[in-house]
Amino acid sequence: MLTARENMRRTVFGGEKPDRFVNQYEALRILFHPWMLHSGPRLAPGLGPVVNAWGITNTWPQGTPGQFPVHSPEKIVIKDIENWRDYVKAPPLKFAQEEWDTFKAEYDAVDHSLAYVAPFIAPGLFEQSHHLSEISNALIYYTLNPDEMHELLKYLTEWELELAEGICTNLKPDAVFHHDDWGSELSTFMRPEMFAEFFVQPYQQIYGYYHDHGVELVVHHSDSYAATLVPYMIEMGIDVWQGCMESNDVPALLEKYRGQITFMGNIDNKDVDFDGWTQADAQKTVERACPDTNTLSYIPCITQGGPGSVYPGTYAALTEEIDRRSAELFTVPVEEIERLPLQIMF
Repeated sequence: MLTARENMRRTVFGGEKPDRFVNQYEALRILFHPWMLHSGPRLAPGLGPVVNAWGITNTWPQGTPGQFPVHSPEKIVIKDIENWRDYVKAPPLKFAQEEWDTFKAEYDAVDHSLAYVAPFIAPGLFEQSHHLSEISNALIYYTLNPDEMHELLKYLTEWELELAEGICTNLKPDAVFHHDDWGSELSTFMRPEMFAEFFVQPYQQIYGYYHDHGVELVVHHSDSYAATLVPYMIEMGIDVWQGCMESNDVPALLEKYRGQITFMGNIDNKDVDFDGWTQADAQKTVERACPDTNTLSYIPCITQGGPGSVYPGTYAALTEEIDRRSAELFTVPVEEIERLPLQIMF
């Protein structure tokens, strides 16, 4: 019986066949790092507003999967895109060695034979650009002020590379879990060619750095439609696209890109993560998402960006049903699987 980590490695990289479905986030242990202590007050559902270290005001509305920026006019950080440097001041990333050592102890405590250890990094470049300027403003700036937006992205990329250096030097992870939402449920936020112009090279730098410094798996979260961006994801060095919503037509993506990138998702929150959900909802959803035993490049998973759910119990119910489906289709004794205890982040 393969460990969760080995089963995921085979699912992503091929070679020998996995012996079951990778069960959501079971093969990833997502942990934090010193920047999380310095990024601003921690938010939880129903709390806010709070101002983070970039000067962005955030709140976390009850019943939603994450925090959101507040963009009333007086709270928008970038007041004038042509003079963005007057408003955007990157927070320092020099942390005491004692802080790094505290987090390193958490990374070392994980059994790396059972799971990849991945630092949690959010927001990504696109999200940070619109958190600073408001999303409709940002999309206008990408169209009308491309020089300024290239400069802003270069500034954010340099900051991310400094963070990556600290993480790789001090924590030595073997995976990274990186957020950046690139679309709505039905469309990308910009046409693919425009997306490529702004984001391929910066992410090649960031993800290339991680790959060059001991990171085996780059997992990128974007719970959105992004099927038209998959060739660029491959160029960037993304190994796993987590958050791949059903609107992307996951079977068609697998037919076209299997063996080049792994699709982790295909279980939208709206299918099962709602008030009044039942175990039968979870079972029906998993049976639809796991029709056969062709697991190469495919991981059934709730599309939200971390282990957990908006409504309590949903994530655990999906985990139970994916195990049941593996037992049905692969005839594996799932109770014998070596894996870490269930992790709930959200």
